[in-house]
Amino acid sequence: MNEYQARLQELLAEEDALQFSEFSSGTALAIGTAILERAKRERKNVAIDVTRNGHQLFHYAFDGTSPDNDQWILGKNRVVNRFGRSSLYIGTLLASLGKTIREKYYLDPAEYRAHGGAFPIRVKNVGVVGTITVSGLTQEEDHEMVTAAVREYLAR
Repeated sequence: MNEYQARLQELLAEEDALQFSEFSSGTALAIGTAILERAKRERKNVAIDVTRNGHQLFHYAFDGTSPDNDQWILGKNRVVNRFGRSSLYIGTLLASLGKTIREKYYLDPAEYRAHGGAFPIRVKNVGVVGTITVSGLTQEEDHEMVTAAVREYLAR
């Protein structure tokens, strides 16, 4: 098994483990706030977004971010909504194939950003209903900031 295959399996296992039994506006607030507080503690300037079924339930942009971060969020969210997988998973899959999103799926990379940071809100027995997204760090850090908050929320 090569490095890409191992990482793809890890990402799939993570998505499988981090599922919700329900996802309300209160859930969005709790997770968005947890990411915000962590970013504050770590002095990381990020933009945070939680969207369910096309309805933005939480959004915060730290000083030091720009409208570009919001565009990255939209592009990462489009990837999750199109493929039902985290944007990091799709980016890793494309890297493993040596292809761009345009080459593999004929999608505009300015509109579909296959870079880590958007994670699917998956409700058990329902499927993907939205996204939790961070923009402003490396793609691995953006992804980890989201998954850590989801993991912590689900552990309660």
